[in-house]
Amino acid sequence: MKTIEINGSLRTETGKKIAKQYRKNKQVPAVIYGGDVNLSIVVNETDLKPIVYTPTVHIVNIKIDGKAYETIVKDIQFHPVSDKILHIDFLHIFDDKKVTLGLPVVLSGLSEAAKQGGKVLLINRKLRACGFPQELPEMLEVDITNLVLGKTIMVGDLSFDNVQLVDLKSMVVASAQLTRAARGTAADAAAAAPAVAAAAPAAKE
Repeated sequence: MKTIEINGSLRTETGKKIAKQYRKNKQVPAVIYGGDVNLSIVVNETDLKPIVYTPTVHIVNIKIDGKAYETIVKDIQFHPVSDKILHIDFLHIFDDKKVTLGLPVVLSGLSEAAKQGGKVLLINRKLRACGFPQELPEMLEVDITNLVLGKTIMVGDLSFDNVQLVDLKSMVVASAQLTRAARGTAADAAAAAPAVAAAAPAAKE
């Protein structure tokens, strides 16, 4: 998992009024928790763009007063209308402690279903994974090469090095289905078959 470095500043005041002022100055109130103490901080709004507006998960190294805190994003609050970031929660992580977080799923390979006129649907875009921070991948790559029509890939079918999936083993990750066009072609062919049979001349005895 890649690391992104940003700067932060401690908040000496909290509350809605001061939080509003921070946001007006293009700063986002945040908290770092999970360590010895919880830290109330602010970070620059622009620094959050490569962290928030991406499906990839990163380790966020936050530098505050000369000290670095390795974190991951655990929760983000957005404005319901403008979609601006209102608040963000960072979890302080440690190399010797496992963490659980949602990792994006990426499908790879040309499936047998596609060769059969079908398509593969990604049902769950994220899966919860547990592992040591430095060993967790940015995303979970799922090979669909052998997936045929009518079949699914479930959590229980997957395994990754140094990663334990904690979702239910029966949870469907991807499903192979006929496309609408392929279903229409099959239906047309089925409807045409009796007509062709009826038009054929009867065999002479």
